[in-house]
Amino acid sequence: MRARTVPLASLAIVIALTSVNIGAALGKSLFALVGPEGVAALRTSIAAIILLVVARAWSARFTRRQALWMALYGIALGGMNLLIYWAIARIPIGIAVTIEICGPLAVVLLTSRSIRDFLWFALAVAGLLLLMPWPGAGTSLDPAGVLYALGAATCWALYILFGKRAAEAQSGVAVAVGMAIACLVTLPAGISVAGGNLLLPEVLLLGAVVAVLSSALPYYLEMRALEKLSSRLFGLVTSSAPAIAALVGFFMLGERLTPMQWMAVCMMIVASAGCSLASRPPVEHPGEDVMS
Repeated sequence: MRARTVPLASLAIVIALTSVNIGAALGKSLFALVGPEGVAALRTSIAAIILLVVARAWSARFTRRQALWMALYGIALGGMNLLIYWAIARIPIGIAVTIEICGPLAVVLLTSRSIRDFLWFALAVAGLLLLMPWPGAGTSLDPAGVLYALGAATCWALYILFGKRAAEAQSGVAVAVGMAIACLVTLPAGISVAGGNLLLPEVLLLGAVVAVLSSALPYYLEMRALEKLSSRLFGLVTSSAPAIAALVGFFMLGERLTPMQWMAVCMMIVASAGCSLASRPPVEHPGEDVMS
């Protein structure tokens, strides 16, 4: 791996995370018209069209194994999109992404062989517990929003694992096909809730902006980065996601976190970054995929 490959791939992920959260903040303004389901449907369907055209995916050929991984990758994408919008409709973006980061953290732990990582895991659990809507808490979060964010975390972990396999095919084609498959999850939900409102000109215009910022650009960047980075390094860089989301939520939506919530965000970032840095993956043999 050349010296500049890892920094450039890491920068691509940071840009992707920033773009995702700006798009999410813009998408939240559409909730009153089409609901979270409608925004998820617009985001994935418009992004799928853009990516399929750019990648010229119709001319690609895949083995059955590659097609299976792309199908699983697409389902994970669809679930992640739908669940995170359900979450941010109920809790601040920064909190939703802080909980969602448990997905990449779990991947890091699964690929680690270090006992020390369980200390980082304990720190992450402590941070997560601070965010739980306990009875009598001064600033209680919506329990449904927390559960949706945990569901998005599960889908994010699967996205990393399946995406690494899907990238064995041409990465640009894989992310385009995966996004199209994601529509099988989001479109039925969006149509059932929003109906004809999805076709309003102002909704389509803002939906296109959200699709580019939240899906087309970041997923393409992340897929390219996954070709260059191990899942451990991916988990390290994505540890910045809660801070980016909280800052975007503050500047774009005026969402203010309490000191306790900021403490939980910082604990999750430190746990994720520390676990990624301290973990020791098993020795890879020549030609063996890091996630095998």
